[in-house]
Amino acid sequence: MLAAPPAYAADTEIQIVATNDFHGRILDEGAQAGAAKLAGALDALRAANPNTVFAAAGDLIGASTFESFIQNDKPTIDSLNAAGLEVSAVGNHELDQGYDDLVNRVLAPYDPETNPYGGAEWEYIAANLKMRATGEPAVPATWIKEFGDVEVGFVGAVTEDLPTLVSPDGIADIQVDGIVESVNTEAAALVAEGADLVVMLVHEGAPSTSCETMDDSGRWADIINTVSPDVDAIVSGHTHLAYNCAFPVAQWATEGRAVTERPVVSAGQYGTSLNRLIFTVDGATGEVKAKAHDILAVAGYPADSEVAALVADAEAVAEDLGSVPIGEIAGAFNRAQLSTINPTTGLPNENRGGESTLGNLVAEVQQTATESAESGAAQIAFMNPGGLRADMVGTPAGDPYPRELTYREAAEVQPFANTLVNMSLTGAQIETLLEQQWQRDSLNRVGTRPFLRLGVSEGFEYTYTQRMVTEYPLDNPATADVDESLTPYTAPRGFITGMWLNGQPIDPAATYSVTANAFLAAGGDNFREFGNATGKRDTGKIDLAGMVDYMEDAAATGAVPVDYSQRAVEVTFGEGAATEYAGGSTVAFDVKSWSMSTAADLTDSEIVVTLGDQTLGTFPVATVLGTDPYDNLGTARVSVQLPAGLPAGQATLVLSGATTGTEVLVPLTVVEGVKTTVSGKLTGGKKGEPYVLDVTVKARGMFAPGSVTITVPGLDPIVAPLTDGTASVELPALPAGKTEITVSYPGNGVFIAAETTVKANVK
Repeated sequence: MLAAPPAYAADTEIQIVATNDFHGRILDEGAQAGAAKLAGALDALRAANPNTVFAAAGDLIGASTFESFIQNDKPTIDSLNAAGLEVSAVGNHELDQGYDDLVNRVLAPYDPETNPYGGAEWEYIAANLKMRATGEPAVPATWIKEFGDVEVGFVGAVTEDLPTLVSPDGIADIQVDGIVESVNTEAAALVAEGADLVVMLVHEGAPSTSCETMDDSGRWADIINTVSPDVDAIVSGHTHLAYNCAFPVAQWATEGRAVTERPVVSAGQYGTSLNRLIFTVDGATGEVKAKAHDILAVAGYPADSEVAALVADAEAVAEDLGSVPIGEIAGAFNRAQLSTINPTTGLPNENRGGESTLGNLVAEVQQTATESAESGAAQIAFMNPGGLRADMVGTPAGDPYPRELTYREAAEVQPFANTLVNMSLTGAQIETLLEQQWQRDSLNRVGTRPFLRLGVSEGFEYTYTQRMVTEYPLDNPATADVDESLTPYTAPRGFITGMWLNGQPIDPAATYSVTANAFLAAGGDNFREFGNATGKRDTGKIDLAGMVDYMEDAAATGAVPVDYSQRAVEVTFGEGAATEYAGGSTVAFDVKSWSMSTAADLTDSEIVVTLGDQTLGTFPVATVLGTDPYDNLGTARVSVQLPAGLPAGQATLVLSGATTGTEVLVPLTVVEGVKTTVSGKLTGGKKGEPYVLDVTVKARGMFAPGSVTITVPGLDPIVAPLTDGTASVELPALPAGKTEITVSYPGNGVFIAAETTVKANVK
């Protein structure tokens, strides 16, 4: 009897449904469909195809809205458990409260007594997270699920920027390796173990939604182009953008595979959409025979009743805990904005590079919370813009100010529950950390966000200038060796030109008491100079509790007023500008960063420049909202003439805005002036020839630098640069009769302004 031929395994259709950057958005609020509809979508998709995996690319918890935040994201954990989430990459926000919290609270089994806020039933994976001491995985690198004859492997990774995005203290035991190398190693191991399909879940993403340019250059392009052909799809997140792309894999084409392009996808943010990837896999050979992928809007699916009940319970708890008023505000405290509009929310995009009334208020609250001797007697406090997750506008909306501020609203602004850390920094160290606002990572590469403007407490102001510089990345952060084999880049750098505390200059050698939240204090967001502070101590005070106390104390005097004054202003002198000035000479410079950026913020129409009790001039301010991530909003050109006879020594110009209350100091070094003489001689003019005016400017036998202005009645002024103190200018035709031509020298630093008159008589 002949043996029966072997049965051929049927093709298996695998469906992978993915989300990312959910951030505890459990409520149904329009495009943000909420946890119940997200679970309902999974119900429907599983019903259509039982071979389904629900996966994620990280940031499921952390930076959550109040309904989830107030219970330490337990409502989100329960909702995603009920929705059947099976595996996720670790995101940076999963580590907001540190590695220990992720492992021993979030991932630990739920227990009403010992772990009431944990119990995630899905697996978190990250191939590039290792224990620093042993090199062992900090979390599993991979996860596998079998569907009959088909084995699907998942390999995870988290952004390499992790050390700058969470408190370094919270991940002190964790080493963050390169994404590509780590994923390629683990993907090869999955294939060796028999995986037919390998999916990469990575909490890193594209800087834009353009599939045409996504693989051109940059960190994300490097990932797309160099991740191993062992990986069949890349599911990403972190940048909160939705895209559905595919890129050719050269090796697949040479091997004659049926599928030669690899999907690269992201579902955007807040559960508004889901990525759906469908692979047809040959059950006998494991070959991927076909693929399809799209983005599904979640809002159209019916809500899952079990999850809807969980969300309703969370809302009830949040309403009870969050409705308590803690004080009143006299106006809106907003984060900085760009002119571009977020397509999901319909609101202006946040600009973390802009100064804001909210950032300065929170810094002021934190300085106040730690100003007592037992908390360090803080003189200055700084606040990172990424720690501000909502504007503070009060309630009820639509009513005139003042408005009540509730505990819920305050918590939505600062949902991270950071403790406040006090420390000692020298004036020189404060200068260094302010210059770190122009972001560079530990390898001297420009940060994902190139500029982060720190919120600053009241009483501390500073000026700066910025210029474009060309730099190389570093080869090794420990040795600071430049790697000239890498491509240099050109980007702005900032340089602090003056700092004052309560009107007194900051002494570079003196020590100041400074407070920051635990994230910043550990060197987060590339503010590494905080790591060099001395006398650090955790005050044990929570940032949110500090806001509650501040509002309650303020209630005795009324609603908290909005402070529209700038703490940081750019003052830039032109190239070649004088460093010393004499009485009577002209001082000119450009001003930027004079204005806040939202419609609610008051702005100045002009800057008044004074010296002592004398007003030297007023200058218009242009405030035009743009797309620049740097703090360049509110510009003016200042040019003033110093009083004649100003004594040698130090003089300080005061720039002030009547509406905002901004006041900035511009110190000058005054020296005894050098008297100048201007002479002019006309030649030509005969028989219709043009006149030529020769000008000479001398000072104590020296030729003066700069330029002269020639004014002919009825004509536009002519500005002529001086070369070795001389200039020769051909004049337009002069009218018949006598004409007086004025030649004026505006002065240049120590050279005093002067002028002369040259007479012409045209017959």
